[in-house]
Amino acid sequence: MATPAVLPPSSVLDEKLKKSSPGKIGIIIFSLMLVGGLGYIVSKLASDLSVVHTASIFPYFLLGLALLIALGFEFVNGFHDTANAVATVIYTHSLEPHFAVAWSGLWNFVGVLTSSGAVAFAVISLLPVELILKVSKGSGFAMVFALLVAAIIWNLATWSRGLPASSSHTMIGSILGVGFANQLMNGVSGTSGVDWGQATKVFKALLFSPLVGFVLSALVFLLFKFVMRDPRLYEAPKGTEPPPLYIRALLILTCTGVSFAHGSNDGQKGMGLIMLILVGTVPTAYALNHAVGARQTQTFAAVSQQVVNTVENYVAPGTVVADNGTELEHFVSSHQFQPSTMLALQQMVGDIRNEAVGYGSLGKVPASMQANVRNQMYLTSETLRLLPKYGPKVSGNDQKVLDNYKGFLDVSTKFIPTWVKVAVALALGLGTMVGWKRIVVTVGEKIGKTHLTYAQGASAELVAMVTILAADGYGLPVSTTHVLSSGVAGTMAANKSGLQMSTIRDIALAWVFTLPAAAVLSGGLYWLFSRLTK
Repeated sequence: MATPAVLPPSSVLDEKLKKSSPGKIGIIIFSLMLVGGLGYIVSKLASDLSVVHTASIFPYFLLGLALLIALGFEFVNGFHDTANAVATVIYTHSLEPHFAVAWSGLWNFVGVLTSSGAVAFAVISLLPVELILKVSKGSGFAMVFALLVAAIIWNLATWSRGLPASSSHTMIGSILGVGFANQLMNGVSGTSGVDWGQATKVFKALLFSPLVGFVLSALVFLLFKFVMRDPRLYEAPKGTEPPPLYIRALLILTCTGVSFAHGSNDGQKGMGLIMLILVGTVPTAYALNHAVGARQTQTFAAVSQQVVNTVENYVAPGTVVADNGTELEHFVSSHQFQPSTMLALQQMVGDIRNEAVGYGSLGKVPASMQANVRNQMYLTSETLRLLPKYGPKVSGNDQKVLDNYKGFLDVSTKFIPTWVKVAVALALGLGTMVGWKRIVVTVGEKIGKTHLTYAQGASAELVAMVTILAADGYGLPVSTTHVLSSGVAGTMAANKSGLQMSTIRDIALAWVFTLPAAAVLSGGLYWLFSRLTK
């Protein structure tokens, strides 16, 4: 007689999921939010596109396909990264799973809506400058599609194994892959690969944030043990019993903070790429910020004249320049300053001023000129960003003039419509609701040799919340996944609980291989898509 197969015992989490459900009210509320959000997105997109007049449906098809893939990345980001925010409240039974996921989705939504966009454009600035300037051409589309598809593939691969790998890490790797591929494909023809100055800044944030999470979480946990002597805080959850009220409140508060911080930081990465897609497919509507009106344009003209006079102090006598755009693009891509760079900058500022004043406002710039004016503004802004490091020494007062002018340029080109934020927030929320369970189990049971305690969960979440919000304030992309999982490991080490080295090894390997794997994927896809779009 055959021995019947023995099924693995179901976890407490599985039992809770069998008993709990979002309920009819929860389903109705979420459905109303989804329908309302989609209605808002469609209405705003239709309004924006009403100024676009083209007989071909191809730009709209391309726009729809690209947006679908970009939001697909945010969806995967949701069930891959956002799940970390709910891991501790679900595992410690502070909140019912379905309510926790909905609550996290709500605060991700708020975080996305209130984000500044600084992280989005910090990530975009890693891309080769000539591809950004040619985003409406074949190579630009190849770049965007390669980035997104590579990131989605790697995120799905790590999620399928329950590994808390980083979507931020994945996206940075994909960007670097495109940069390398672009340089290899074009040889030394003057094209740029990777902006190593900006890349180093991002690398430091990605490298040090997990270390900060580990050390600070360990210290906060030890502080817990010193100040709060309640033994219940240092025990693993028993059955489905929730933690003491005060620690439960802290866990819910930190879950809320991490969810908000994740939306504010991670959500921006998709926003930046969506803006590239919009500029590339329908530049008439999105190349320039049409909210910049006539009054602001007059102020911009006055500031521009101030910059022209200021830059004059740094133009060497007898300097000539053949083409302003080519000169500035060479400086931005190569970081090689020439005396002609300042003359090209001065003349470009004058050209932009004349165009803005001539048309009256950015919304009145002719459709055929929108992309060109945006490229001029983008090149000038990037030149001003790099001048303090690679250009001549500028006096403090003159630098203030240049920084003020750069702010005007960035308002005109580095903007994110509200409907884009709503779309990203909905995608993140949907993703969280689909795939949170794998990551919750890894964080709760597979990092340490003992199960996560209430105090450990609170310590890790508190540090993750503060670290991510601080990085967001500085416009730096960090990984929610790495900060939280390293924080949990730090509390395990501080408690001398021991670490499950197999899980730590897998997480470390994912951390090490994510950048090169995503880079190889995106570089290969960029080469393929470039051939297809020629």
